[in-house]
Amino acid sequence: MPKRIVIAFGGNAIIQKGQQGTVYEQFANTRQAIDNIIGLIREGHQIVITHGNGPQVGHIMVRVEAAKGLAYDVPLGVAVAETQGEMGYMIAQSLQNRLHREKIAREVVAVVTQVVVDRNDPSMLNPTKPVGRFYTEEEAVVMSAQGKTMVEDAGRGWRRVVPSPRPTRVVEGPVIRRLVEANDIVIACGGGGMPVYVADDGTYEGIDGVVDKDLASSVLAREIDADDLIILTEVEKVAIHFNKPNQQFLDRLTVAEARQYLQEKHFAPGSMGPKVQAVIDFLEGGGRKAVITSLEKAYEAINGQTGTHFTRG
Repeated sequence: MPKRIVIAFGGNAIIQKGQQGTVYEQFANTRQAIDNIIGLIREGHQIVITHGNGPQVGHIMVRVEAAKGLAYDVPLGVAVAETQGEMGYMIAQSLQNRLHREKIAREVVAVVTQVVVDRNDPSMLNPTKPVGRFYTEEEAVVMSAQGKTMVEDAGRGWRRVVPSPRPTRVVEGPVIRRLVEANDIVIACGGGGMPVYVADDGTYEGIDGVVDKDLASSVLAREIDADDLIILTEVEKVAIHFNKPNQQFLDRLTVAEARQYLQEKHFAPGSMGPKVQAVIDFLEGGGRKAVITSLEKAYEAINGQTGTHFTRG
């Protein structure tokens, strides 16, 4: 029986390690990523695709810095919007072409997505999310004087850090739900979406920060009443004691077990932690099933053959 599934592509889906990240490489990677989910589309499932955008935003920021005085500045929220358009185009066209070749009559649409956050979120006063390239100490001093928060990164240089508030609602959620109900394939929440807050008069205002893609995917999955949330990353299964002699890969976890391991700091804040938290939020918010696995194993995982499967109890 067809299900409603939100599929969150990890950063390795579009730009892989060791690559320059050219547009041609990104298109090739996108087509390869689609190979891993086309089976779900053939089976008639309703699909929403979300994706990361870290390398792409980093490149935009490099171009902005290089063009100072020659072109207008691009705030971080606008850079996220630019990547949503750029990557949405690549994913949508690649998927449209694949559907055409397989004679599957489904429409594909990319939605530029805003995500509501709390302007009083603690992260607003304690930015920790690194964005962009590494800088020298001299460059970091100049950027600090411009009001940017800079931190030294383990001897590798200095990086800009920005707030990463928790998402609470997807502005375009109702539109996305209508598109999914019409059996259209939707690309949304790219890079977590542009963070916005609701002003006193009910209007939206942007925030200079980023939203975690997996947490935003979880919010969207709940809003469209998805059956499954599948988060694709670089590992086939979630592990405790990761990269230690007693490393243990996990096939199944309940919400209670996942929360316990999260509290015991088995899952790093900058990598697996948000993914597990996103799964917990989804299941506690009414989701039926969630899976974390690698991009290459997406189809097998959703059919129960691999991956780490999470359930409510």
